[in-house]
Amino acid sequence: MKNLLSILILLLSMTLFSQVEKIEPPFWWSEMHHPELQLMVYGKDIAQYDVAFSNTIQITNIQKTENPNYLFVTINTKNVSPGTYEIQFSRDHKIVSTKLYEFKLRRENSALRKGFDSSDLIYLIMPDRFANGNPDNDNTEDTLEKMNREELSGRHGGDIQGIIDHLDYLEDLGVTAIWSTPLLEDNEPIYSYHTYAQSDYYRIDPRFGTNEDYKRLASEMHKRDMKLLMDYVTNHWGSKHWMILDLPSKDWIHYWENGENGFQRSSYRMTTQFDSNASKADKEACMNGWFDTTMPDINQKNPLVLNYMIQNAIWWVEFADLDGFRVDTYSYNDKEGIAKWTKAIMDEYPNFNIAGEVWMHNQAQMAYWQKDSKIGAIDNYNSHLPTVMDFTLHDAILEMFAEDEQGWDKGMVKAYENFVNDFLYADINNIFVFAGNHDTNRINGIYGSDINTYKMIMTLIATVRGIPQVYYGDELGMVGNKDLKGDGDIRRDFPGGWEGDPMNAFAAEGRTAEQTEYFEFSKKIFNWRKSKSVIHTGKTMQFVPEHNVYVYFRYDADDKVMVIINNNPKAQTLDLKRFAEMIGTATNGKDVLSEERISLEDRLTIDGKTSMIIEL
Repeated sequence: MKNLLSILILLLSMTLFSQVEKIEPPFWWSEMHHPELQLMVYGKDIAQYDVAFSNTIQITNIQKTENPNYLFVTINTKNVSPGTYEIQFSRDHKIVSTKLYEFKLRRENSALRKGFDSSDLIYLIMPDRFANGNPDNDNTEDTLEKMNREELSGRHGGDIQGIIDHLDYLEDLGVTAIWSTPLLEDNEPIYSYHTYAQSDYYRIDPRFGTNEDYKRLASEMHKRDMKLLMDYVTNHWGSKHWMILDLPSKDWIHYWENGENGFQRSSYRMTTQFDSNASKADKEACMNGWFDTTMPDINQKNPLVLNYMIQNAIWWVEFADLDGFRVDTYSYNDKEGIAKWTKAIMDEYPNFNIAGEVWMHNQAQMAYWQKDSKIGAIDNYNSHLPTVMDFTLHDAILEMFAEDEQGWDKGMVKAYENFVNDFLYADINNIFVFAGNHDTNRINGIYGSDINTYKMIMTLIATVRGIPQVYYGDELGMVGNKDLKGDGDIRRDFPGGWEGDPMNAFAAEGRTAEQTEYFEFSKKIFNWRKSKSVIHTGKTMQFVPEHNVYVYFRYDADDKVMVIINNNPKAQTLDLKRFAEMIGTATNGKDVLSEERISLEDRLTIDGKTSMIIEL
C-alpha cells in the first residue's frame, strides 16, 4: 500500500510537471532598478495549485484570470543574489512538483548603457532580404512558412548570421548602428518574412537563428563600437501567438463583438489620440482597431498585459545587451499605457534611447509624442519617448527634388519650411531623419536611379540635425516600387547575400560602376560625419532658398560647416555677402565631397543638381 501511494504521488508530480509549460520571463537578473517581478506561469489548469518560492524570495501577489491555465505570480527580488531558486507547486498543502528559476548576474554598468544618439548613422536592415549566412535554418519543422525566393512576398532565407558576416561591409560604409526589422518568431503561414505578426516574444524566429545568435550579433557589433536597435512591437501580436490562441482573459486584446474572430480594422486616424473634439467612437476605432487580420490589437490598459510587455522589453535589453528600441506603430497604442511602458524602460536605463514610429504629416502632431513636449503638456500628456521620426522631412524629400523650379511652396523651400518648425520639438537632436525605409518607396526608384539626386538627398540626411537613418541597398542605387508590385519590391534581396548570386555587391570587385559610385559617395559622407560633433549637436542657421538653392550652416563654438544644395538643373552663382553673418572672417574652406579648396571671399558658383559641404 505504501509503495502504491508513493507511485500515485510520483504520477501526480509528473502530471503537474507536464502542466507547467512556460514560465516567463524564463529567467531574470539580480539588482534591477525595479524590484518587483511578475512571473507568468502557464499550464493546463495551473490555477488550481498553490505556489511558493523556496529560500528567502517573497511572493507579494498571486493573480488568477478567467483562464485557469494561467497564474501571475509577483515576487520581490530586492536583495536576491544570483543563483538558482526553487518554485514549489502544491495542492492540499502537499508539494507535488518543483521548478527551478535562475537569477543571473548583470553586466557591469548595465543600467548605465548608452543608447544611440545623433552621433550615430543607423542602417535599417530587413534581415530576410539582406544575407543568408546559414542555409541550414532556411526551413524548420516548427514554423509554417517555408523558404521560396521566387515569391516576392515569401521568405527568402536571410538571417542573423548573414548580418554578422557583413559587419565589416557596414563598418567600411560608415554605419555605427543597425536597426533590424523584427527578429522574433512570426509563425503566420504566409507573408511572415517581415515578422511584425509575432508569435513568441521570448524567441528569435528559428529561420533567423537562435537567441544566442542574436546576443552574438550585439557582441560582434560592440567589438566594432557599433550599436544594435531592436524593432519592438507593442501595438499588436500575431494571430498565431500561443497566448492569442489561449487568451489569459478576453480583455487581453481588443475584441470587437461584431467582427469576425474579434477583428475590426483600425481607422488609422491617429489624430483622434489628441483631438479635443473627437468622439469616443472615433478614438476607439483607431486605438482599438486591428492593424490587420493577422495582428490582434493588444490592450495596454490591462495591467497584466502592460507589465508582461515591460518585462519582456527589459529582458531583451539585458539578455542581448541592446542599445535601443525602435517601436513600431507607437502612436496607435493606448497612449497612457505606452507612456508607462516607455518610462519603465527609461527608468531602468536612463541613458538608453527609444525611437517611436509616429507616422504623421504635421510637425506639431509628431512633436506631441516626444518626451517633455510642450505640445503634449497642453493635453497634460508626456510620452517619455526620447525620439520620434521626421516623417514630414521624408514627405518633402519624396517631392522636392523632382521640382526643378522653385515656387512659394515648391522645390527646396519644402526643406526650409520643414526646419522652420524645429521649435516645436522638445529635443531637436533626437529625431530620426530618413529618405526611406521598409514601408516607403525606394528613393532611387522614385528618382529613376539619378545619382545626382541621391547625392543631394544624402547630403541633406547626413548634415541636418537629428539621427540619420538609411535603408539597406540605397547606398548601391537599389530600386523598387511598392505601388506597382507591392511591398516585396522595395524589400529586394541584397545582391551577393546568397550563394550563387550572379553579383556580390558586398565586395568592391563585385559592384558595377554605377553601384561603386553610389557606394563610394555614401562611404565618404557617412565616415566624414562620424567625427563631426558640430553635425551631431551643433546649432542650425538656414537661409531662405533662392533659385532652388538651399544653404544652411551647422555651427558650434569650435566649428562651422556650410552646406549648399543646388536643386536647380542649371549652375547657380551665390553672392556670399548674403551669408556674411555665418561666414564671418573665413576666406576659404574645403569641400568635403570634391576635396577642393573653396574661396569664400566674393561669389561661389555651384553646378546644377549638385551639393557641397564646406568646412570653414
